[in-house]
Amino acid sequence: MSEPSIIATRRGRIGHLLLNRPKALNALDAEMLHAMTAALSEWRDDPTVHAVVVEGAGGRAFCAGGDIRAIRAFAMAGEHAKVAEFFGTEYALNAMIDEYPKPYISLIDGVCMGGGIGLSVHGDICVTSEASLFAMPETAIALFPDVGATFMLPRLPGALGMYLGLTGARLHGADAVHAGLATHFVPKSAIAGLADAIAADGPAAIAAVAETLPPFSLAPHRAAIDRCFSQNSVAAIIAALEAEGSDWAAETLTALRHGSPSAVLWSFEAIRRGAALSLRGALAAELALTRTVSVHPEFHEGVRAMLVDKDRTPRWAPARIEDVDPAAIAAVFA
Repeated sequence: MSEPSIIATRRGRIGHLLLNRPKALNALDAEMLHAMTAALSEWRDDPTVHAVVVEGAGGRAFCAGGDIRAIRAFAMAGEHAKVAEFFGTEYALNAMIDEYPKPYISLIDGVCMGGGIGLSVHGDICVTSEASLFAMPETAIALFPDVGATFMLPRLPGALGMYLGLTGARLHGADAVHAGLATHFVPKSAIAGLADAIAADGPAAIAAVAETLPPFSLAPHRAAIDRCFSQNSVAAIIAALEAEGSDWAAETLTALRHGSPSAVLWSFEAIRRGAALSLRGALAAELALTRTVSVHPEFHEGVRAMLVDKDRTPRWAPARIEDVDPAAIAAVFA
């Protein structure tokens, strides 16, 4: 018999959740979402559980995202109820983590993308190491930054959130703490035994191994990020990047144009709207948006190119941001 995809155990004073699909980089499926929800519900009112610690199995990833291939298959088969059930369960879990009455601690060792962001950033403590990698690369598959990211991204320093959400830029290690996605930086060598240390000594054990942050690698570009990504439209962001004239701006513009043009535009709008919403309000807006995006041809093509056929050559239509009809983007939110 195969091992369960979520291993929930009690260790000393903590409840411990292990995401256990290492071959799939611990990508979330419906079974995992339900199992995590059940464990957190059980431990919430248990006086012997003082905190919850979550980590990923295999050493390569905390969680690389959701099972997007299954979502695409459901949508293409017309099984829209299954799509809504998956996202509804995932977003309810994100809200549960945010509102959890006990310390919720994520130990990020390796890749943390998409759905993994939703399992970590809404908690109280998020520990990262030099081996971790954070990103929201949803525009590359014509989705949008979800799992509460439309709430979280506008609240990062300056315009970092819009930059990360539209370009899918990756943050390594301590950079995630500088950006506001993580709370503590520890060496990878200390991650393996950290759950046991927390079980014995509580969350204070993290402070014993936390290190001073090295400089933020994006520091030289922070002013340019704020200048360019605080603009009031994607067209204005593009114009600002072109006006910068730097190597960073050219690379950033390439990254911006790598994703689905339509997805860049609807992601911009979703993040902009999220700035005025509560987390639960943003999650509700995201759930509504999944109903139209999950059946959109761009989403089906993006997942095909990046995750199904893996030819990495999506045929976007329209192929340029400038050619996308604004009415088509407005219709996604209708």
